[in-house]
Amino acid sequence: MSLLQRTNDLAPRMTEWRRHLHRHPELSFEESRTSAFVAERLQGFGLKPETGIGKTGVVAVVEGKAPGPSIALRADMDALPMDETGAHAWRSTHPGVAHACGHDGHTAALLGAAQHLAENPPATGRVVLLFQPAEENGLGARAMLDDGLMRRFPFDEVYAFHNMPLFAAGHAAVRTGPTMNGYIVFEIDIEGVGGHGAAFFKATDPLQAAARLAVEISSIVGRYVDPGESALITLGALNAGSSHNVIPGTSRLQGTLRALKPQVMELLWQRLETACNGIAALTGCTVRCRRSAEVPPCNNDKEAAAHVAAAAKAVLGEERLLLDHAPLPFTDDFALFQQQAPGAYFFLGQESAMCHNPAYDFDDALLPKAAAIFIELVRQRLG
Repeated sequence: MSLLQRTNDLAPRMTEWRRHLHRHPELSFEESRTSAFVAERLQGFGLKPETGIGKTGVVAVVEGKAPGPSIALRADMDALPMDETGAHAWRSTHPGVAHACGHDGHTAALLGAAQHLAENPPATGRVVLLFQPAEENGLGARAMLDDGLMRRFPFDEVYAFHNMPLFAAGHAAVRTGPTMNGYIVFEIDIEGVGGHGAAFFKATDPLQAAARLAVEISSIVGRYVDPGESALITLGALNAGSSHNVIPGTSRLQGTLRALKPQVMELLWQRLETACNGIAALTGCTVRCRRSAEVPPCNNDKEAAAHVAAAAKAVLGEERLLLDHAPLPFTDDFALFQQQAPGAYFFLGQESAMCHNPAYDFDDALLPKAAAIFIELVRQRLG
C-alpha cells in the first residue's frame, strides 16, 4: 500500500477534524479551544504535547528509534476577523470570525501526519510538531521563539505548507530562494479637532487627513521603487466618524507594506513616514505611524526545497510538481523559523475563491496529500 493510500485511510478523520475547527474559528492568540483540541488529539496518539508555548501554541515530539537530526513540521491555527458566505454545513458558528485562509486544513493535515508518525516513528532523529498561533497578525512565530522554542525543542530543519488557489488543484509547488514577501504591519493614528459638519473651519478634520494620506500611500510604490523590485503597500482599514454631520476627533488607518528584500521594505517605511509627516504639516493634525508587526521575507533553503520536491514527487508524481513558479506576494511568519534553521515552505493548489475571501473554504481533498508529503519528508530525511 502506498503512503498516499494510507493517508487516504485517515482522510475521513482529518476531514472531521478540519470541519470541527472550521465551525469554531478563533482569532490570533485566542486559540484556546483549538489548542485544547489539538493537544487532546496528540495525547490520543500517545504523544506528550506541551501547551501554552507562545501563549496558545502547542508542541509535541515524535522520538525516533536512534539518535539523528530533528525535523520540525509546522501548522498555523488562527482564523480571520471576518464573516464567511459559504452555505456548507460546517460554516463558522462565530459571527465575525472565519477560517478564510485554510489554517483549519493546515492543522488537520499536521494532526494526520502526527498520528501516522506516532504509530510509525522514524528510524532516527525526532520530529517536532509545531502548532503555531497568531500567524495572521505576524506575531505567533516570534512569540513561540521568545518562549524558548529553540532551547526546549531544537530542530535542524523546518517545513510548512499553504493551500494556494493560484495553482492547479492537487499540484504541489516549491522553489529555491525568495518565495514570499516580508512585511511590516503599520497603524496610523490621526488626531485632530472634531466639530459640526457645517463649521468645518472651526475643526481640524482627521477624516480628510486620512483620506489624503490613503491616496498618497497608494502612490509610494509607483513613485519611489524601482519597477524591477517586488514591492507593494495595501490599506486594509480606514476608520473614522460616527455620523453624517459630526467631524470626528480621530481617525485610523491600518495596512501592510511588503517586499522581497529588507532594504526595499525599509525604503517603503521611510516613504510612509515622510507621507505621514507631510499630511500632518498640511492639515494641522497629529499623525503617528507605528509598526505593530514585522516579518522578514521567506527564503527557501536550496537543500530543504529539494527535500520537499523529492517528497512531493514521490507522493503526487512528477507531473504534479511545479518548481519554477515566481515568488508570491504573500507573507508568512514561518520565515522567522527559517532564520533558526534551514527550511522550505511549499504550496498545494486548490480550486476556490482566493484566501481571505468570504467565500473561501479549504479543499478537504488536500488533507491526505499534505499529510503524506509531511510523512514522506520525514521518511526520506530520518528513515
